[in-house]
Parts: sequence; C-alpha cells; structure tokens
Amino acid sequence: MEHSIVTFPPGPYFSIDVECVATGTGHNARAIAQIALVDQNCNCILNIFVKSPKPVTSYLTPLTGVTDEILGQYGLEADQALSLLRQYLPRSACLVGQNIGKDVHWLGLQESRDFASLVDLAGLWRVKNPRYDSFTYFGLDHVATCLLGASNDGRAHDAVQDAIKSISLFNLFNQLQMRPDDLARAQQQLLAMPIRPSFAASNPTFEGVCMGNRKTCICGDPFFG
Repeated sequence: MEHSIVTFPPGPYFSIDVECVATGTGHNARAIAQIALVDQNCNCILNIFVKSPKPVTSYLTPLTGVTDEILGQYGLEADQALSLLRQYLPRSACLVGQNIGKDVHWLGLQESRDFASLVDLAGLWRVKNPRYDSFTYFGLDHVATCLLGASNDGRAHDAVQDAIKSISLFNLFNQLQMRPDDLARAQQQLLAMPIRPSFAASNPTFEGVCMGNRKTCICGDPFFG
C-alpha cells in the first residue's frame, strides 16, 4: 500500500475534545458541557465542566457522562470556561482531534487568533478500501479500540479520555509513517475489524432528541461536513 510521508504544521501539539448537552430536539441544538485540553505527552491541562446558557432538553448521559448534578457542582459559566481555555491554550498550538473543526466551531476558537493550525485524525487514519475503490473513514472509538486497545465498551464518553486517545493516535501515526510496512498492517487491521454501531446509529433519538444519524434523522436540521 503506497504511502507518502505527511508533513505536519509546527507544534506544540494539543488535543481538544468537547462533550455537549442538548438544548432542543434538533441534532444541532447543543451546548458545551465539558472541555478537555491535553498536551502531546497525554497530560491533562484542563478539564472544565460548563453550565448551559439555555435550558437543557437532555444531558444525553449515556453518551456524554454529563448529569445535572455534575454541572451543578462543578460547572462554570460559559464565558469563564472559554476564557480559562484561551489562557492555557498557546496561540502557536496545533490542535489535533477527530473532526476537530467541529470542536473548534463549538468553542468559538479562531485560527491565527487562538491557535495556529489543525490536524484532523479522520483524514490521517482513512484507508483506501479496494472493495469499493474509495477511502473508508473511521470514528475515534474504532481506531482507538483497534490500534490502542482502548475500547469504550459502550460506556459514556469523557472529554479527557477522548482527548488522550486522539493525541495518542496522532503520536502513533507519526511513529508508524516512518515504518510503512507497520502502517500498512495497522490500516488493514482497521479495515478488518468489525465496526460497532455508534450511539447515534443505535439510538436515532434519545429522550426526544434527534442524534443526527444521516440515515435516520427526523429533525430536518442541516448537516455540516
């Protein structure tokens, strides 16, 4: 399998991950509930819970792990949380994550003002599938389970753990791309391992909230990306 060496923007490298609660029934009606910032050595720099500025329709707890009690006890106001994030995030940072553009959008961060560049893991770990003569893209859970042995086993997500998985997969890709045979084996493992249905695939709606599965969407909200 042919592979060209990927040249990344200069670091320092950080991973950001966000968990959201639902503030309406549409799949775009979300508010930030947890923010994690992790450095390239997998050190957690920030783990912030955030109070929703709007009434919460569902905490989506089986997916997010967030509850009313957690936000009531630990939640910061959104402005305070985002100010804290900007305080700890270097403007020279390259942000790494799965569909990282969505997290950046939710956080209202701007390239060149709050950070320098982005690396999307979805593109790094895509694999050319000879069966369909097209690229197959994988979710974070699948890649982390297959290559890191870090299975979620149906448990709720946690922004810190997901950010650690993301930066670990970035580091792994950097190592393997210097060993093309090992990278090719990892890519074949990703194709061969059965993909577990996502929460949205198993639950097209939860507590009346559309989960944004393209095939089963009932809310009519647009899809981005």
